[in-house]
Amino acid sequence: MRERSKIRNRERREVNRTNNSKNNFETMTTHNNNKEHSTPSRNILITGGAGFIGSHLVRLFVNKYPDYQIINLDKLTYAGNLANLKDVENKPNYTFIKGDICDFDAMQQLFADYQIDSVIHLAAESHVDRSIKDPFSFAKTNVMGTLNLLEAARQSWQNSENCHLFYHVSTDEVYGSLELGDALFTEETKYDPHSPYSASKASSDHFVRAYHDTYRLPVVISNCSNNYGAYQFPEKLIPLFINNILKNKPLPVYGKGENVRDWLYVEDHVCAIDLIFHKGKRGETYNIGGCNEWKNIDLIRVLIKTVDRLLGRNEGESETLITYVTDRAGHDLRYAIDASKLKNELGWQPSLQFEEGIEKTVRWYLENHEWLENVMGGDYRRYYEEMYEK
Repeated sequence: MRERSKIRNRERREVNRTNNSKNNFETMTTHNNNKEHSTPSRNILITGGAGFIGSHLVRLFVNKYPDYQIINLDKLTYAGNLANLKDVENKPNYTFIKGDICDFDAMQQLFADYQIDSVIHLAAESHVDRSIKDPFSFAKTNVMGTLNLLEAARQSWQNSENCHLFYHVSTDEVYGSLELGDALFTEETKYDPHSPYSASKASSDHFVRAYHDTYRLPVVISNCSNNYGAYQFPEKLIPLFINNILKNKPLPVYGKGENVRDWLYVEDHVCAIDLIFHKGKRGETYNIGGCNEWKNIDLIRVLIKTVDRLLGRNEGESETLITYVTDRAGHDLRYAIDASKLKNELGWQPSLQFEEGIEKTVRWYLENHEWLENVMGGDYRRYYEEMYEK
């Protein structure tokens, strides 16, 4: 009798686990216009596809590869915005799913239901200031969320003969900080993360490599420098400062503004992802950089002059808005990427010079101010006040 009771309890737990998985998945909101179309040649899951870089990547793949089915998975946290993808939301090869990469059962079901054969993983908590305030959220999403996807992919693909790829999109911040005279980060640079954000991304990178080495999961990783362009959430420097200049609000500069970053136009980044996805070597890492190193204060002055000119003000008039604030804890001095491997092996290089990219970016935000206002809701305003208006 005791054995039968144990068996019944075990069976009951299995049923409950199955039902919970179905319920979790059913809470996801799925949008698809259900138009008839031919069987796709690939079913690609793009995580974080409603965010800044993700939405540009989704748009590129949906438009460039009509025979691919693109499944966009996004939790729609503060930085995820479906308005970023209005121009492709009714395409027959595009599906949006609202879901959480931290829900392993739901990820398993998603792989099964959509027959996912490839993943481009961008979903992440990514703002350093937020990671300092709440490191647990970054560990949960960036580490455990990535692990969930890796394991779901491994289980789904282990007996399949199809062509698969798990592409993990990471950051140059995992390499740590450079001094002004140091050589650039290469793919061989040892990891030395200094913030909870970069530590969480470094950990996720290690898990991706571990799944390749242990389970032979086909993976590729790219580490990219700072991105800029349209649809970037205004917690990041460039859209934040464009908006503040427009509204004559203070421009908060950490320390003396001497920190150096390498800047890459977002459309150049997603073109690099496209190239690596299709031609990159499995198990390899590729650095993606803009070859555009700027001190923060110099970048800010370029932004000021550009916005002032386009608004009909005297160029440089808004420099009076610059306000120096206490430096960020653990603020890395310099990031700079050596992208020569990507250039030499796959033929990629940035298409825009920085000044040209900044001009395009500023014009977009000024012409799409309604988008900017819509994303800057109550949560954003409270966060901004806490971070910069103390």
